[in-house]
Amino acid sequence: MPTAIPLELFLDVATEAALAAGSVIQQYYGKLESIEEKDGSGNVVTEADHAAEATVLGVLQRHFPNHAILAEESGASGLASSEFLWAIDPLDGTTNFAHQFPHYAVSIGLLIEGVPQVGVVYNPYYDELFRAAKGLGATRDRQPIQVSTTPDLEHSLLATGFAYDRCTTVDTNYAEFCHLTHQTQGVRRGGAAALDLAFVACGRLEGYWERALSPWDVAAGIVLVEEAGGLVTAYDKSPHDFEARRILATNGFIHAELSQALLTIQPLPEFAPEGS
Repeated sequence: MPTAIPLELFLDVATEAALAAGSVIQQYYGKLESIEEKDGSGNVVTEADHAAEATVLGVLQRHFPNHAILAEESGASGLASSEFLWAIDPLDGTTNFAHQFPHYAVSIGLLIEGVPQVGVVYNPYYDELFRAAKGLGATRDRQPIQVSTTPDLEHSLLATGFAYDRCTTVDTNYAEFCHLTHQTQGVRRGGAAALDLAFVACGRLEGYWERALSPWDVAAGIVLVEEAGGLVTAYDKSPHDFEARRILATNGFIHAELSQALLTIQPLPEFAPEGS
């Protein structure tokens, strides 16, 4: 560890920021005045996203003014050369939130020298708080959690997501979703990557995969899964790489089987965009 600051301190500050942002988000629930679309992509943003992000940034900058920050709405800030990078999604599941579908969360992760070390995911609607730090374990509402022990795909429940570019690319999750729906007890599409990872960590799901993700989507969840005894890699079981923008997270028991499926399933050509 390149710093003498204990991870417990980072975890407590991330928790303070997540709870504060969650309180702000709930003030907007069912009361949004505007819903905007980013770059015509179907990726929406609301005043709740901006207000929650400002709240998180305020807490982090007060405690750690020299740390680097990567936030979904405002981008990079802070000291770029810092070994500490906070990856923040102030409202993961904005589309859900805008429709008053209560599956959304604040996600705050801390990378130290590029490695996720601290993660907090908070769903303010259900007041459910997930926390983890390297070597300290993972908790839900301050109680220890661990991944499930389901041994195979056949008896597993999985989750995935469909990216905003799904209508313009051949590289989607449609084929995988259909195939694995037949090979498992079900595949869910919740619309909030941070919560999908938290649900793997606490044993509600056996596995999760998705593409086209950014660091703020998964940094916190990676720590949760790993500290709960799970495994996080690329699709091919190589080390997870943020730049590749793909993730495979499981309870560990089904990892090889799910990895093999993802590597062999072919795209559905009928969903390919015209001209591809």
